[in-house]
Amino acid sequence: MKKTFNILIIVSIIVMLFSCKNQDEFLDKKPLGDYSEDVVWTDPALVETFVNTMYRNALGFPFAIVRLSDVSDESHFTPDWGITDFNKSLMTSDGLMGWSTDWGNLDPTAHTLHYRWAPLYSNVRRCNIFFSKIKTVTGEKTTIDNLKGQAYLLRAWTYFYLTNLYGGVPIITKVYGLTDEFNVPRDSYENCIKFIVGQIDSAAMNLPDAYATNGRITKGAALAFKARVLLYAASDLHNSSKNSVATTGASKPELLGYVGGDVTARWTAAKNAAKAVIDLGKYKLYKPTPAATDSVALNFVELFTSKGTDEDILLQFFTPKTDESWSGYNPALYSGPNGYHNWGNNTPLGDLVDDYEMKDGSKFDWNNPKHKANPYLKRDARFYATVTYEGVQWRKRPDDALKIDPFSKIQVGYVYDLSGKMIKAGLDTRSGPIEDWNGGKSGYYLRKWIDTSLDPQYVKQDVPFKHLRYGEVLLNYAEACIELGQDAEARTYINMIRTRAGQPALAATVTGNALRLAYRQERRIEMAFEDQRFWDVRRWLIAPEAYHQTSRVDVRYVTSEAVTSYRKPDGSTWGAPIFSKADLGGDARAWNNKCYFFPIMRDEMNKNNKLVQNPGY
Repeated sequence: MKKTFNILIIVSIIVMLFSCKNQDEFLDKKPLGDYSEDVVWTDPALVETFVNTMYRNALGFPFAIVRLSDVSDESHFTPDWGITDFNKSLMTSDGLMGWSTDWGNLDPTAHTLHYRWAPLYSNVRRCNIFFSKIKTVTGEKTTIDNLKGQAYLLRAWTYFYLTNLYGGVPIITKVYGLTDEFNVPRDSYENCIKFIVGQIDSAAMNLPDAYATNGRITKGAALAFKARVLLYAASDLHNSSKNSVATTGASKPELLGYVGGDVTARWTAAKNAAKAVIDLGKYKLYKPTPAATDSVALNFVELFTSKGTDEDILLQFFTPKTDESWSGYNPALYSGPNGYHNWGNNTPLGDLVDDYEMKDGSKFDWNNPKHKANPYLKRDARFYATVTYEGVQWRKRPDDALKIDPFSKIQVGYVYDLSGKMIKAGLDTRSGPIEDWNGGKSGYYLRKWIDTSLDPQYVKQDVPFKHLRYGEVLLNYAEACIELGQDAEARTYINMIRTRAGQPALAATVTGNALRLAYRQERRIEMAFEDQRFWDVRRWLIAPEAYHQTSRVDVRYVTSEAVTSYRKPDGSTWGAPIFSKADLGGDARAWNNKCYFFPIMRDEMNKNNKLVQNPGY
């Protein structure tokens, strides 16, 4: 034993001597799997990779399992995960409820991950590192300028989210070290908007009109984003003559909006920014004037499953390999009907469905017997391209479900006998025989963005998300015109959107506040599930109208016959369907005015004693 121990000591000494002799040589070697900071800033290709991560940090995962639509009046998130509590305004400075709940993942749900103070400032730091280092990078001037332009816009994009969530925030442009002073006060909302606009202008100066491939920020994207920023800034939430419901109790109201200045000038700036994009002549609506024989609904399906059209200004691309976890990217699987072995999340609310007009431009009304008898007949074409509903033809069922439903038509209803007893549940309900726990609760499923040519059980689609498109620019321009009293001009551009949708034009008699309401209705429908509504209900100060008891559709068939399947063998139903509007159980939402702005988390307040908390927290 002693001899063995002595041998081990000798071997150890030899190894130590060898290690000392060769440690300089070892330490001089470059890492094989990563790049050191010094290497990154000598190679424009590696700098581009660095910028790519800034895109992800700013844009996030808009197709994640939880979407912004679930925390607005667009959709219901079936598994809940704290979303119900968020929608009841229960957030505090110690927690954002379902917005930031960690369900066993390394990070909270992917889409809301970056909509928080710390991750957003992490991206600000990354942008600041870029600007502190880029001057040392050698390469073609055009390449370097393009990278600068993208970084300017991404820093602006990041600060835009910060101001939307919190109001005025500290403007940080330096890279802090561990020994630096971190106590920095919040800048006014007005100064933050000036900074954001300045960043966008710098971006536009450095960006090209186009790249060889889509997905990167162009000059047009910078100009379109500027129009959005100025539109939001001019809105009621930041107008001191209108925003008292959001600023009451604020020790420094200048952090939450403008406390002076010219409101007309702000709306004019928003109008001019949108018009600058229009005047580029580069973008146009996809199929803007459909022929009488066109399927307008199919036009919209094509638009939202395409890889790029003349309407698209900034796309975020994904591939089937993008984020292999369940939380990041697989929209068809996350949102599809459970009767297809999909997960049934993000189901459209009855509140949204009821807002789609009739084909003739009249309002849908549950009290109208004709409408109630068949709610899905002769509706706005965008409804059929956005929502999946009872009886609509869908993709072919998987083999096990096809044996039950050989017709592959959505089943979200129930068959009852004359006594009122339920005797057969639809495949796509929570009482059906196929993964009932994944069944939606609203009676609807999502159609928009879904590529039905693929079976999402096994194949991820690669449809890109449209962060900026020309349709929004036209709406932004129209909104600014309305607020400036330029009703005729506003109607012209709203009617471009309506004509493309196959809806009748707004009449010249629609003016003033009626026009404003018609515009907001149009924007709700046109931009559904495009991450706009969450912000719109806040900047318009209409959140109490959006956060309330939500609705679903109840679909039932009543028969005295012996029922063996949801539909008869010939595919017909057990009598005419009976539709009715009902409350969506467990989804009674509530609004607290403090929620127009998010709280700064307590741990952030503890780190920086110069921060001022938002009212209500």
